[in-house]
Amino acid sequence: MDLTEKIKKEAKNYFHNARGSHDWDHTERVYNLCVRIGKKEKANMEILKLATLLHDVARDEEYKSKGKVCHAEKSAFLAKKILEKFKIDEDKIDKIVHCIKCHRFKSNNVPKTIEAKVLFDADKLDSIGAVGIGRTFLFAGEVGARLHNKEIDIEKTEPYTLEDTAYREFTFILKKIKDRMLTREGKRIAKERHNYMVNFFKRLDKEVGGVA
Repeated sequence: MDLTEKIKKEAKNYFHNARGSHDWDHTERVYNLCVRIGKKEKANMEILKLATLLHDVARDEEYKSKGKVCHAEKSAFLAKKILEKFKIDEDKIDKIVHCIKCHRFKSNNVPKTIEAKVLFDADKLDSIGAVGIGRTFLFAGEVGARLHNKEIDIEKTEPYTLEDTAYREFTFILKKIKDRMLTREGKRIAKERHNYMVNFFKRLDKEVGGVA
């Protein structure tokens, strides 16, 4: 078993109780996007692949804390411990940890390497487009939110509440992602996914209002 497979096996142990919006399937989709984008951007694929497999190992801790724990910071901490078990070179570990620490949209940590930029883009791409729409509704269901509320003042809503709807996520985060992409290939993919998502939420608003 090569190193990538060993790390994958370790990482999967953190997803036994994962919810659908941030389960192992998400990691695999991000992994596939990282391979696609990473090759185009000439990234170090070993560092990128290992970082991707470990980037969300603490996601469940953030969910349980209702956002008080930053999963990127905690995942970076756990990843370092996992990688040290396999006697990986310290310089490689530092590069992998940097990628993980910087992958979150709501973070002050700035991706500085091409590998970190690719992981950031791939992770964000999985939150927009058709897959992104599905994930936002899954998450809304997980926290007990409504389907949609045309009347609410979005600016006065709070996360992990009845009003933490898919449309709230779209308003505060998802519609901004296209302009946050860091790689050329990421920007290209994001444009199409963004347009699809915008049209969907316009349609949702019409149907909820009974005009479509």
